Amino acid sequence: MRSSSSLYRALCHHGLHTVLLGAVAALGLATAPQSALARDTVAFSPHVEPGTIVISASQRKLFYVVSPGVAIRYPVAVPKRGKEWSGYAAVDGKYYQPDWTPPAVVRADHPELPNLIRGGSPRNPMGIAALTLDRGEVAIHGTSNKMRASIGSAASYGCIRMLNEDVTDLYSRVSVGTPVMMQP
Repeated sequence: MRSSSSLYRALCHHGLHTVLLGAVAALGLATAPQSALARDTVAFSPHVEPGTIVISASQRKLFYVVSPGVAIRYPVAVPKRGKEWSGYAAVDGKYYQPDWTPPAVVRADHPELPNLIRGGSPRNPMGIAALTLDRGEVAIHGTSNKMRASIGSAASYGCIRMLNEDVTDLYSRVSVGTPVMMQP
């Protein structure tokens, strides 16, 4: 008899996990967390240290290196023209349901914005979680439902925007001090 985790992996391999996940749970079989198995794992440069976040602006993807030569790939929105940056940074803070105060550059383009949008508000562009970087007012963060369609585009003022379910997964994997590389 197969173990519950090998059964779940077999279901995922055949693309049946969405339909059969409920059946597996109904049978009382323990499963690995869906987020851990449903992630897009890809081959990656073996020269990048595990635990590093690499953002490819041209591909509009964020890669979290999990082992030598292997990374989890997430779709992201990257900075728009004129707001791009490249180089190295590090995660300097982790925030769940962060408040958002529009930076001056955003306020200049959108004076109608309030001074503060509380965490948890459906209008909060930071979404469910944020990983701030040691580059001023730049973060890797979730998004509001209104802005979900921007994922895969160049749309931000310097931040890296992720789907809430993806930033939640990444948030659980990284710590303060995690290195970040932004590539053009």
